[in-house]
Amino acid sequence: MRDTVRAPAVAGTFYPGSAAELGTTVDRLLAAVDIDRSAPCPKALIVPHAGYVYSGPIAASAFARVAPFGARITRVVLVGPAHRVFIDGLVSPGASRMRTPLGELEVDDAALAALPEVVAHPAAHAREHSLEVELPFLQRVTPNAKLVPLAGTRAKPELVGAALEKLWGGPETLIVISSDLSHYLPYAEGRSIDEQTCARIVALEPTIAGEHACGSIGINGLVWVARRKQLRIELIDLRSSGDTAGSRDEVVGYAAFAAYEAA
Repeated sequence: MRDTVRAPAVAGTFYPGSAAELGTTVDRLLAAVDIDRSAPCPKALIVPHAGYVYSGPIAASAFARVAPFGARITRVVLVGPAHRVFIDGLVSPGASRMRTPLGELEVDDAALAALPEVVAHPAAHAREHSLEVELPFLQRVTPNAKLVPLAGTRAKPELVGAALEKLWGGPETLIVISSDLSHYLPYAEGRSIDEQTCARIVALEPTIAGEHACGSIGINGLVWVARRKQLRIELIDLRSSGDTAGSRDEVVGYAAFAAYEAA
């Protein structure tokens, strides 16, 4: 792959555009999370991807659980929805690095080579925020990791799940699924629907609809694998923009999950 960089598209809007402010913001969000230091490292996370003022605390609640183990993680497989370009299946950004104000993350070309069904689609990634907003958190909690960035709009659970299985690895590999939940519903209605969605995820039902989670293909793919590998998925946090920084007239739901392998 040519030495190319996927430049940040939402720095200064979804999250701070200066390195100093961004670093301080991410560190503050992570430090605010009270974690059990005796707990094992999650194998996978599901995290939201809105602007940090809205979903940052919820995302941090999951990423903080990885931080104590971050030095050993050398690969992060990151799957998110393609909002702006319709993609059937999964595509990579066609770049060797991905940049944020905190620096650059190296794309794991060798891992992508193990996924011949995944093709490069720079246009689908160029303005997509669903992966980008997770990168500063990863730069803080998994500073040694290479990245396998994948985006898609429609894909069967077994297709996404098979890709995750190929790159599953051991303790050196972390899976991160990026997704928000329901969109633009009144607060109480959104909360009720999101609670139902979360219950199905925890119950390992790979049947989440796109209208209930924009990153449903990643969630369903992870749940498909979780059933095969007997993972336990734990709901860490469930809130909405009505709880963090927005009106309660129309809210977007955010949840954080951690998935654990059997001891």
